[in-house]
Amino acid sequence: MKSSSLILSFVTAVAISTVSIAAQARDQIRIVGSSTVFPFSAAVAEQFGKSTKFNTPIVESTGSGGGLKLFCAGTGDGHPDITNASRRIKKSEVETCAKNGIKEITEVKIGYDGIVLANSKAAEQINLTREQMFMALAKMVPNGDGWQANPNKTWSDIDANLPNSKIEVMGPPPTSGTRDAFVELVMDEACKAIIGKDAAKANKENCRSMREDGAFIEAGENDNLIVQKLESNKDAFGIFGFSFLDQNADKVQGSKIDNIAPEFEAIADGSYPVSRALYFYVKNAHVGNVPGIKEYLNEFTSEKAWGDDGYLADKGLIPMPSEERAQFKKGAEGLVNLDL
Repeated sequence: MKSSSLILSFVTAVAISTVSIAAQARDQIRIVGSSTVFPFSAAVAEQFGKSTKFNTPIVESTGSGGGLKLFCAGTGDGHPDITNASRRIKKSEVETCAKNGIKEITEVKIGYDGIVLANSKAAEQINLTREQMFMALAKMVPNGDGWQANPNKTWSDIDANLPNSKIEVMGPPPTSGTRDAFVELVMDEACKAIIGKDAAKANKENCRSMREDGAFIEAGENDNLIVQKLESNKDAFGIFGFSFLDQNADKVQGSKIDNIAPEFEAIADGSYPVSRALYFYVKNAHVGNVPGIKEYLNEFTSEKAWGDDGYLADKGLIPMPSEERAQFKKGAEGLVNLDL
């Protein structure tokens, strides 16, 4: 009996030791998530690796939904420490995290971004309403008292003043926060304007469903690939974040939406209608186990990074007002638990 107890104690001690080692086995921060936040996160990671004793974090572009799925799958060495998101985390995702033992998450808003409908600089810049964008991209469109499959083949089918060219728009997949935000800010709002708020609520699926007949093309999470395709096809358009437009201003241009061009000042003051906040989420259980997480947060929330004249603004991030930056910096420093 005594021998069995000793063996059991030894096995338990080894198991505890193994768990502890697994939690501390990784000496490099792992970050997943939004393709829109990726260039900002990668810039901070690069600066962090250069200016501190810690290894440069690994940053992967998986899309907001894909990143949150990976983030919420569990704790320990095999799971990411931070996930980027171009939309706020959903209640259902917080619940998934909790079911998998992730009880404490810190939310850090990093700034703002606009979603653009861009085309080649060799083509004409167009001015669209959100209603026209809906009529171009919705799978189903209102038809009298009912709905029909979208019959519009060219932009001029929607409005004679628009180009007489085939509707061809490349955009993000359903796992993308950019897709979620586009649906909410363009498709939902346009649907309400066309058929009324109550009818839009009753026909939510039709309002939110994108075409599958080739007019809208899911182009994956690689926004740089969309830019390349726009260069080679002047009739095509692409949906992505303002930062990619800003970085590729010599190749592509943003369409005006409701008469407002996607420019830094218009996004910052909220007048550009397709604007959204950007975030990242920290798995608090990993802080102290994976080296450098707190220091990475300090770098990201420093004025030299996300401030008005910080290096992230140079990459297209629209900074938050100073009071809001101070609020989220304090939350990051204290690892304040998310409260939806």
